[in-house]
Amino acid sequence: MQRGILAAFVIAGVSAAPVRVLDTDFPDPSVVYTGSEYYAFGTNGNGVNVQVASSPDFNTWTLMSGTDALPGPFPSWVDSSPSIWAPDVLKLSDNSYTLYYSASSASDNSKHCVGAATASSAQGPYTPVDGDSLACPLDQGGAIDPDGFIDSDGTIYVVYKIDGNSLDGDGTTHSTPIMLQQMESDGVTPTSDPVQLLDRSDLDGPLIEAPSLVLSNGIYYLSFSSNYYNTEYYDTSYAYATSVAGPYTKQSAPNAPLLVTGTNTDNAGSLSAPGGSDFSVDGTKIVFHANENGKDITNGRAMFVSGISENNDIITLQ
Repeated sequence: MQRGILAAFVIAGVSAAPVRVLDTDFPDPSVVYTGSEYYAFGTNGNGVNVQVASSPDFNTWTLMSGTDALPGPFPSWVDSSPSIWAPDVLKLSDNSYTLYYSASSASDNSKHCVGAATASSAQGPYTPVDGDSLACPLDQGGAIDPDGFIDSDGTIYVVYKIDGNSLDGDGTTHSTPIMLQQMESDGVTPTSDPVQLLDRSDLDGPLIEAPSLVLSNGIYYLSFSSNYYNTEYYDTSYAYATSVAGPYTKQSAPNAPLLVTGTNTDNAGSLSAPGGSDFSVDGTKIVFHANENGKDITNGRAMFVSGISENNDIITLQ
């Protein structure tokens, strides 16, 4: 299917094998439920800064071709060519919506920083918050892949990755920690200092990234991807903790990774480089991307969905 045109797939229901639901380049998907409709948001592509797709039931998805959830204008810290990556939308208690995004920095466009934008409806358009970024550690490589989370007591957090591997050209393998930033009740103002939750280990290869956080039966699950996205080593794994700030324990084989190259799907052969995942707020669903052509990144990354369940610190596909 050509890029930039309306794309929709229908599936009978979410099952133990993931299902490709958007056969177009839609990387780093996130999902939000309004109470009547699901919306997914993806990295810049198909001619817009933030792509949007919708579904009435999580099974049938339609790309909202030409719709840009984050058209700008952007605050001064964002480069004139913003290169928006990995957007995530959070529904707040007042039924407003906050979109977290990473954009290339005006002071160093080889690196990204994390910002926030707001809207009264899930599909947007979102208005970027003026002033400073939410996270911008340029000396450590910048920050990408924000994910919003509301704890059981109503506290809002954003998890993100410090993009240390953007510095890897110096011949050193850098730290790529996942950070937890507490927010004010407005969802856009950071409060206190960020806390490190995880970092890469030798088992993860050169990096971890794309965090998503969910609370289920008193356990916090933090999904993440390992290795480079443009290789078939890219995968989706997770860690767990009894406190939002950790300590987190990475799940190990045979219970992790959750998604790897070769995982079977219901309608698209086997997965290639599955990652960039996002949990639904209720912890029953997951969205992620994998190579559209089933072998490499040439045709971009399509969106897949699956049901999940969590029990005894273990996530399984449903």
